[in-house]
Amino acid sequence: MVEPAKLTAAQSLAEWLQALDAREIPEAMRRACTHTVIDTLGLSIAARYTDYVGALRQAWPAEGPCTVFGWPETREMAGAAVINGSAAHGEDFDNTFEGCPVHSGAVVVPAVLAAAENWRLSRAQALKGIAAGMEVMCRLGLIAQKGIHAAGFHPTAVLGTMAATAGVAAAVELSATATTNAFGIAGSMAGGLIEYLADGSWTKRLHAGWAAQSGLRAVAMARAGFTGPATVFEGDHGLFHGFAPSIDPDFGLLTEDLGSQWHAERTAFKPYACGTMTQPFVDCAISLARTLNADDIATLTCKVGEGTVHRLWEPLALKRRPPNAYAAKFSTPYCVAVGLLRGDAGLAEFTADAVRDEEVLELAGRVGYEVDPDDEYPRNYSGRIVATLKDGRTVEAHQAHLRGGRRAPLTRDELVQKCAANIRYGGCDSNVTDRLVAFADSLNADESPLSLRAVFAE
Repeated sequence: MVEPAKLTAAQSLAEWLQALDAREIPEAMRRACTHTVIDTLGLSIAARYTDYVGALRQAWPAEGPCTVFGWPETREMAGAAVINGSAAHGEDFDNTFEGCPVHSGAVVVPAVLAAAENWRLSRAQALKGIAAGMEVMCRLGLIAQKGIHAAGFHPTAVLGTMAATAGVAAAVELSATATTNAFGIAGSMAGGLIEYLADGSWTKRLHAGWAAQSGLRAVAMARAGFTGPATVFEGDHGLFHGFAPSIDPDFGLLTEDLGSQWHAERTAFKPYACGTMTQPFVDCAISLARTLNADDIATLTCKVGEGTVHRLWEPLALKRRPPNAYAAKFSTPYCVAVGLLRGDAGLAEFTADAVRDEEVLELAGRVGYEVDPDDEYPRNYSGRIVATLKDGRTVEAHQAHLRGGRRAPLTRDELVQKCAANIRYGGCDSNVTDRLVAFADSLNADESPLSLRAVFAE
């Protein structure tokens, strides 16, 4: 008897996506989707007047039926996804995941909402797409761990392309065969170098938006009959071979228990506008400031996971004096110093003027690191700082986990307050917050058509 051929990872995912019913998504996952929409749209508005969003609006001018978050203008779907995704991710304040620091909201929400407006999908279809895309991205992150970063790529860019494809395919209710092809196509669209770390230039901001539009284009091509390799994930020349060659991928993490276990329920939301792994160290710095005066500190030594060093610590001289506001978001010395001196690391702490503050930079020059072999990164994001005082005493602060993560989640009220603050920062009034939250809450099993226009009406 001939045994049936084993499904590839892409085929297994595609069959699950085709069968997924919005009504069967558990309440905790629905809540994660709602919170992600609130967070993502609020962040897009916060960044709407930035120079990089302005450049993208100019670079992607083609008109169409899809909303540009926070603006009365509309774009064709790929252009809307690029602009909205880049805006949502641009200030590095968007949601993340403990297991691999992927940012699902800034990729999946713009992709699925653009698809919904372009193809006139229902709210239920949009919810299904957002849930599916977030789940696939988190599962891919569990496989990747540190491997994609170690190879010099950005996990949100690489894995986000596949997640956007999954989300859009689920939303438009693509056949399993076409979805398999869409994954195969998307694999050739994935990318995203982390060389932005050298000078704080804008390319990381683009990664989420580019992944979102790539997923849309992959699905559109597959719907039209274009084909891609079914072995895109596990093949000898597949995604993980190319972007994470140092790991031995466990594809069971991608395909097992689909629908019964939702890893994306554990989506984390940031309290600070900087890199994920710096967040617990900011909490430590704020804690130290309650009892210490910066003038009394000789050195601040951070105990860190080895996998964070090349992105957040080296070259140390550059990290201690970041060249611009964006580079400062990926400088733990700066984030620690501004947290200790200003008591926060929000949007106001990462402006062009703020990162030239000599008081902050002088303290950043006293911040160093030691690799802690017992650090659990990337399974857990923790922080520990040892302050050595000028009189020889030492004082230590420890943050055991990511605040806003699964061990200490932000409440809905805290997320709505964050959204409202971001909307004010972007120059909109409180009515936009109310409409945005109501829109997010409306994404349920409702079959009515999705519309975003009223959310951003002046």
